[in-house]
Amino acid sequence: MPFIDLKAQYAALKDRIDARMQAVLDHGQYIMGPEVKELEERLAGWTGAAHCITVASGTEALLIALMALDLKPGDEVITSPFTFAATAEMIVLLGGRPVFVDIEPDTCNLDATLVEAAVTPRTKAIMPVSLYGQTADMDALNAIAARHGLAVIEDAAQSFGATYRGAKSGNLSTLGCTSFFPSKPLGCYGDGGAVFTSDAALAQACREIRVHGQSARYSHTRLGVGGRMDTLQCAVVLAKLERFEWELQRRHALGARYQRLLGEIGVERLAVRPERTCVWGQYTVFVDDRPRVQAALQARGIPTAVHYPKPLHHQGAYAAYAPADACPHAVRAAQRVLSLPMSADLTDAQQDRVVEALAACLRSA
Repeated sequence: MPFIDLKAQYAALKDRIDARMQAVLDHGQYIMGPEVKELEERLAGWTGAAHCITVASGTEALLIALMALDLKPGDEVITSPFTFAATAEMIVLLGGRPVFVDIEPDTCNLDATLVEAAVTPRTKAIMPVSLYGQTADMDALNAIAARHGLAVIEDAAQSFGATYRGAKSGNLSTLGCTSFFPSKPLGCYGDGGAVFTSDAALAQACREIRVHGQSARYSHTRLGVGGRMDTLQCAVVLAKLERFEWELQRRHALGARYQRLLGEIGVERLAVRPERTCVWGQYTVFVDDRPRVQAALQARGIPTAVHYPKPLHHQGAYAAYAPADACPHAVRAAQRVLSLPMSADLTDAQQDRVVEALAACLRSA
């Protein structure tokens, strides 16, 4: 059983993907070809944001968003320690300082009730992570930001397609950043990402930054990067958009089914807040004695993954930004989270195998 079944997805979309890619091969505009603009217009329409800027990766999206906000050395960005390294990595790369605030133990998202106490005169932005496919409490975070004159950047790498009070992830704050890494809810066949905003000035800054700071060809008005998403990857995402609504419906159904079946056998599951939907970028549960559980599932042919085994302030590159005993909920979650097979093409029969294997593992304990 695959952890994420990209082969089944390709089989379902083969004709569309092949035709889209062949069109790029025929016209030969591999950088900033017509599919780039088409995808940006489609994605902006999907989220409701006024602007979408496609970029080379989700990591590049975070970097470009921070550069557009003119993050300076010494500026602080409040964020979660329970995330992939890229979230803090881009802050540090620009000379900023990540300020780690603990997570909600039941959702693993940034705890908005703790954020305001972390604001200082050096704070530039708040960067919540929509972990596992569910957003943080964006209204509360936006309200804090408004009181203190801050920007909010949603790291929506795992949550494209999710909603918060009916609004789409990516269009919930000053800037939204997502990833099209192949395993994401909407993925390409390499690296890719996007920045969303309804602020015209920030959108223009992002567009210039992604092409080496150019406002026009060979007119470099600001520092930038080589951050474009290539045309072939845009073509793949355009093809996948054709059945994305169905995939979201399937993810919601599979997530609800996991929640019900695993609840019946006593597995501790992530909470999904009633005002939010979750696209289950990773379907994740909490277990004790995780190595034993993983080994038992592997013996039954069930692949698993851990997102993430160490909070960032326990990683060597980021240990200086918080004491080891800070953020105890993040530390505890890192010891217990376990991600199970999840994709729109997971069958009910495969899901039953996962649940049965986990139930047998718990009985044997």
